[in-house]
Amino acid sequence: MTQGLAILIPAAGASSRMRGRDKLIEEVEGRPLLALLAGRARAVTDTVIVTLPEPPGARGAALAALDVTCVALPEARQGMAASLRAGVAALPPGIRGLMILPADMPEIRQEDMQRLADAFAKAPEAIWQGTAEDGTPGHPVLFPADCLPAIAAVTGDTGARAVLRAQAHRLRRLALPGRRALTDLDTPEDWARWRAQRAADRTD
Repeated sequence: MTQGLAILIPAAGASSRMRGRDKLIEEVEGRPLLALLAGRARAVTDTVIVTLPEPPGARGAALAALDVTCVALPEARQGMAASLRAGVAALPPGIRGLMILPADMPEIRQEDMQRLADAFAKAPEAIWQGTAEDGTPGHPVLFPADCLPAIAAVTGDTGARAVLRAQAHRLRRLALPGRRALTDLDTPEDWARWRAQRAADRTD
């Protein structure tokens, strides 16, 4: 368990491209995706914060059995920035680093988050970003605590990209297996292709 690390899972988005389905409640390994990712994060650190829409509905129910901090966002329509601001505001004292993990990335595993946490422990002045095996930048991203005021001031729906650009001289990247750092599932077609590929991989 990594001390001084918080993991923020922004999960307040509308899932609008799913045409009536909720991508964060889609079943992966027998659990709703959101619960699966929160459980993996919780195995890395005691401090896991999940932002949720208001009312939290099925997403809140999926997290009910997990020891995570849920933050409901009445202003969820303001985009990713609202989740980041609320997540930073909910952090307890003494946090040395904040990992941001998008909620729609089913291939990010506990060991991936732990590798980033371990790298950060050795170089805590750096911003650590997960990449695909080929070096393509992706997620998660782990920020030192001195970046938190800038994250708390972001606006719009582009996440913390402005902070990454402003602090590019501190950025270090860590390759994760395959395309784990890039695989996000936004549409029913994305989910169908991903599930078909997983089924094919299991039969090889």
